[in-house]
Amino acid sequence: MKIIMLGAPGAGKGSQASRISKVYGLPHISTGDIFRANLKGETELGLKAKTYMDHGELVPDEITIAMLLNRLEEKDCEKGYILDGFPRTIPQAEALENALAPKGEKIDLALDVEVPDDVIIHRMAGRRTCPHCGAIFHLETLKPKKEGICDNCGEHLVQRKDDEENTVKNRLKVYHQSTEPLISFYKKEGILEEIDGTKDLETVFARVKEILSQVERKIHD
Repeated sequence: MKIIMLGAPGAGKGSQASRISKVYGLPHISTGDIFRANLKGETELGLKAKTYMDHGELVPDEITIAMLLNRLEEKDCEKGYILDGFPRTIPQAEALENALAPKGEKIDLALDVEVPDDVIIHRMAGRRTCPHCGAIFHLETLKPKKEGICDNCGEHLVQRKDDEENTVKNRLKVYHQSTEPLISFYKKEGILEEIDGTKDLETVFARVKEILSQVERKIHD
């Protein structure tokens, strides 16, 4: 089963992708992880990407897509995968389709986690992260045992720049302009499913599993 996760930054698509990965045994693939692996491994594509990044420029789609396609050739992707953070634009979605088609493959499901902007801004503003171990807490919904201190390693928690209100608003603006059109794109393809991401994680995941069961039945019919 090949799944694309859609949703605004902070909607919780990464959390749901991680749960799908554990329950269904599918690799959770994010563009961030792919970039880091290629940069660390100093691959040909990684070195090309670095030249753009060193100049503060966006990495061209052809390099990003080539990295992604290399990742999809790995053995753990034989039974499917979950793409998180790609595609971000309709040209990227079309390039992915064009790359899969010659192999007789296609995306089976685009899962859109829907959360209103005001809820996302509130969620992100309350988030606190441990700079040492990466653990995430929330001032209201996931408080640390000791205020401002990581439960795992005792480090002082911080608010990441990405979680500050103005930064979140800017990220949402970019999402609405560039990535939100993918919802209509995949709706036309007949593979879009929308989920109410304002509910708690367990309720959202219960709905995700219902949808995945339906998709599995279609694939095997």
